[in-house]
Amino acid sequence: MVNAFSCLVKRKVTEEHPVRSEEIERLGAEIKREIDARFGKSLAIRELDAGSDNAAEIEVNNLSNAIYDVERFGITFVASPRHADLLLVTGAVTHNMEIAVKKTYDAMPSPKFVVAVGDDACDGGIYKGTYAVIGGVDKVLPVDLKIPGNPPAPKDILAGLLALMRNEK
Repeated sequence: MVNAFSCLVKRKVTEEHPVRSEEIERLGAEIKREIDARFGKSLAIRELDAGSDNAAEIEVNNLSNAIYDVERFGITFVASPRHADLLLVTGAVTHNMEIAVKKTYDAMPSPKFVVAVGDDACDGGIYKGTYAVIGGVDKVLPVDLKIPGNPPAPKDILAGLLALMRNEK
């Protein structure tokens, strides 16, 4: 039987909400302004793994955690390319994924943007020149922005998205 009093004095099972970074807040406010002006309140991103080691995906997934919480800035991740404004590609493009990458891009409505995230997506990374890899995303699709890093931090991804929006005006 659980003693109600012991629940009040015991250590919490959950942790305190993490402190937000001022730099992330500043970046997010600027991104929100650009998204409101350019995309009408939201930017829909379709993430595509073209053959990665999951390092960049982990950092992309971190954009949705409690620290970054990018939905409050107007960035949403969508499951269908038909609902996406931006294709965010991670990993070097393998021969087996080439058709899937092209089909995903073709299914997106125009105007559409392509962002390569991580060294592998930018130029093939450590897999460049191997038998199973075509190379970076630019070998298959027109790339609007490359965010290098192995893997890039979520803050770098946000800064890259802001740079893309400012250059597309």
